[in-house]
Amino acid sequence: MSWFTKWSFKNKAAVAILSILIMGLGLISYTTMPMEFLPAADQPQVTVVVMGDGSDAETMRESVTEPIESALSGIAGKKNVFSTTGDGYSKTDIFFESKTPMKEAKTDVQEAISSLTLPTNVSKPHIVQLNTSMIPISQITVTFGGGVTPENIEFAEKEILPSFKSIKGVGSVQVMGTSSSSVSLELKEKEMAENGVTLQQFLGVLQGHDTSAAVGGKTLNGEAANIKVIGNIGSLEELGKLPVTPGVLLKDIATVKESSSSNALNHINGEEGLFIVVTKDTSSNAVSVTKEVAAAAEKLNKKFKQQETTVVLDTGEMIQNSVHTMMKEVLLGALFATIVIMVFLRNVRSTVITIVSIPLSLCFTLFLLSRSGITLNILTLGGVAVAVGRLVDDSIVVIENIFRKRQSEPFSVSMIMVATKEVGSAITSSTLTTVAVFLPIGLVSGSLQEFVLPFALTVTYSLLASLVVALTVVPVMSAGLLKNAKLPEHKPPAAFTNFVSWSLDHKKTILLVSGFLFAGSIGTYFAMPKGAVDSSGADFVVATLAYPNTTPVEEVRENSLELEKFILGREEVLYNITQMGNSAEAAQFGQVGSPTQTSFSIILKEKDKTHALLSAIEEQKDNYPGAELTVAAASMMGASSSEITVDVLGDSIEEIELAANEIKKALSGIEGVESVSTNLEEKKMVYSFEVRPEEANAQQVAQQLSLMLNRVPIGAVELQGQKTPVFVEPLLDPKQPDDLNDITVLAHQGPKPISEVAKLQGKEEPTSLYHKDGVLYARVSGVVDSGKISDIAAEMNTLLFAGKDKGGLDLPKEVEVAVGGASVQQSDDFTDLFITMAASVGIVFLIMVITFKTIRAPIAILFSLPLAAIGAILGLLVSRIAVDITALLGALMLIGIVVTNAIVLLDRVKQNEKKMSIRESIVEAAAVRMRPILMTAVATICAMLPLLFKKAESGVLVSQSLAVVVIGGLAVATLLTLVVIPVVYELLHYRKSRKERQLKAEAAEQEQ
Repeated sequence: MSWFTKWSFKNKAAVAILSILIMGLGLISYTTMPMEFLPAADQPQVTVVVMGDGSDAETMRESVTEPIESALSGIAGKKNVFSTTGDGYSKTDIFFESKTPMKEAKTDVQEAISSLTLPTNVSKPHIVQLNTSMIPISQITVTFGGGVTPENIEFAEKEILPSFKSIKGVGSVQVMGTSSSSVSLELKEKEMAENGVTLQQFLGVLQGHDTSAAVGGKTLNGEAANIKVIGNIGSLEELGKLPVTPGVLLKDIATVKESSSSNALNHINGEEGLFIVVTKDTSSNAVSVTKEVAAAAEKLNKKFKQQETTVVLDTGEMIQNSVHTMMKEVLLGALFATIVIMVFLRNVRSTVITIVSIPLSLCFTLFLLSRSGITLNILTLGGVAVAVGRLVDDSIVVIENIFRKRQSEPFSVSMIMVATKEVGSAITSSTLTTVAVFLPIGLVSGSLQEFVLPFALTVTYSLLASLVVALTVVPVMSAGLLKNAKLPEHKPPAAFTNFVSWSLDHKKTILLVSGFLFAGSIGTYFAMPKGAVDSSGADFVVATLAYPNTTPVEEVRENSLELEKFILGREEVLYNITQMGNSAEAAQFGQVGSPTQTSFSIILKEKDKTHALLSAIEEQKDNYPGAELTVAAASMMGASSSEITVDVLGDSIEEIELAANEIKKALSGIEGVESVSTNLEEKKMVYSFEVRPEEANAQQVAQQLSLMLNRVPIGAVELQGQKTPVFVEPLLDPKQPDDLNDITVLAHQGPKPISEVAKLQGKEEPTSLYHKDGVLYARVSGVVDSGKISDIAAEMNTLLFAGKDKGGLDLPKEVEVAVGGASVQQSDDFTDLFITMAASVGIVFLIMVITFKTIRAPIAILFSLPLAAIGAILGLLVSRIAVDITALLGALMLIGIVVTNAIVLLDRVKQNEKKMSIRESIVEAAAVRMRPILMTAVATICAMLPLLFKKAESGVLVSQSLAVVVIGGLAVATLLTLVVIPVVYELLHYRKSRKERQLKAEAAEQEQ
């Protein structure tokens, strides 16, 4: 690589101009790059949601879930199909292989579902494919003085929503809470009977009235004109005057009124309101878009006094804080590296020359990232924070060699070029090995790859940039700044030289101690707990109040309002959003669940008050008997909990339920498992009529009962310019099972009590039914301590799969058990990273063989990897941090970092062998290279110190555990590399070295 240096000396002006240009382009890239929370990543999942008010879980399963599962059977690339069916809803999750193009997958699902004919009483299927770009950048609430009326909804749609949709960079604007108003028709049975009006006649009352149709064109007044027929009902009074039969008006047989749904709740700080979710497009800057959204909200409040628009959650501010925090850590890391270099070289000019590589490399990296379409997010900045210490390594080695040569040779350009050339191959190969570590990142599957890839590209670009700077800018600056500088004299430490010589004479001792430490560290690793990534940095708090499905909705609503009042009474609460029930708007995001569950999203005035609020809400559990109240800190990536699941599959629901209950009982006894539940626990009485075919038609009976017992939509009218649905309220409200038998239905022989044509049977059935690839299954779910996932998984696997004779459970042979959740995801991620590490070691070895043109030196260099493992595991042990994905990512980085020291050392040994014996070459190289090796290691360690004390943030792969692994591994590996690698290298050349020493001894004897 010496031609780089030669070119730079011949073109000093070009080097200066290029350096200024790179700095400028880097700064421009930093200000123009899209800034977002996380890189764009598709979730390999498509969700289909169908809602059917009033339908029980079994009916939804037979009429909706199973037809959808059947339609999806031919979808290409799908891995598993999971479905959850509950009272009033069906949710089907299709999981795909990680490499599947998700846009095409969603289209395939849409085409498959479009061919289905679903029951008329269920909603149109909502098909959702989520990705990180759908993470809301702003969440906005709109409240009105008069509540959410049709007029206010229309106002919001015409004035408020367009204000946000028109902002450049906004991808979508979704509004929730608009479906609260409807027209209710309560039938009067006595008046209907007196006027001879049937239910079927009543249901057709709106048919044809809400119509707009073109009937053709004619020449009128000598001009061509179109003719239209428009039907429109614009008030409740007009609706009441509609004729049902000749002489009978709607208001004569029904009470007409406007009502709001009692099954839904959408409150903002205790007031009824609208909830708006804003997402950005893929190419825009999240921070600038959120600023525009906030400005638009402020403008709306000044313009329209009848409403209040409030931005309750602004992710742009969070992103900006995360970016600024990470940049602060980068600058602190650079400062620490500067101090280290200054301490070692004791010369300001040399320090300045070395430190120049940091801003130049960073600016070049930012420019390359912008050209590669990578956004500025917490992962790319994390890559910069990790690489900042390594950015000065190449420059340190170059400047230190120039510094050392300057003491023994006259200062000249040729001396600088020779000094650079001496270490050029070493720093090139060491940088390439570090970069090569990230090449096999393509072996990592799924979302982990999409998260690690921006990080890997950032590290790669920055290291390659630092190499170019070290070979061009550093020599040129040295020629200018060090020409008349007085450099302090440096002498290799005699004590260290003697220790290296002693080590070479006592190889067994050194190798046995190193082997013992390595074996101990590996044993410790397998005994250490493995955990999930800690995302304890909370953005808000989420509380859930869940009642059994048998609980009346009115009771759930009343108690939810009581808990809402308590939350709003807490001084640390800034905003609280209360949502209860399912809605079409939430279904568009794949969110559907129990109608007797209420969620509270709480945003605090100060984040450090989170624990106090969590404790306060926890203390309220006793006030809601029969309900499950849960509360957790949450972030933009979800609540901070880890869940393991056990799926029990089989043909018999009784055997599945029996096995699920046994597993639940066993899991509850495992230490670290905080709570266990099954989806079959909650049951609801289902009453079924078995119709005798000789007496009545079952389908006709079902239709009649549906009309009499449920709210039935019969059309829509336009009130205050707003389309409002019209519902017929249930004709009957039975209180006891016997009341059902008294219902009169139309049978083959005319009207009869249903008890005469059908038999009523009651049976308890689960409120939720789960299918896995079309097979009925039960799911046992457990919330576990995220730091003990591996220990819990090991004990759980023993219980499930070891057999009764080995301490396991005695489960029925007819059921099949599958483990999922956090433990399986962790295992998959760990396996992927271990494969990546193995591939990285192979690539590193290949590069070293090409560099040294021999196999022995690379083998010696690879011995630095076990030494790094000793320090990494020791660091985790001392810090008491569980092994997680970020720790393994640190281990992956170590592969590239620690071999650098060994390469720099053995490169000098190979140069010395041309004029010295192997023993002399090793001792001299260890003495000469000790200072640059220590400088690079200490600079890298000090640059990572800010990360060591960094609090975990949601979605961040670069945090404390990664810093612990890198710092611990690099510290121990550096100290042992200077001793163990010389021993291994001489051992690989044992015969030649022994012969050289014997000849030297004989020559010494002859001289005497």
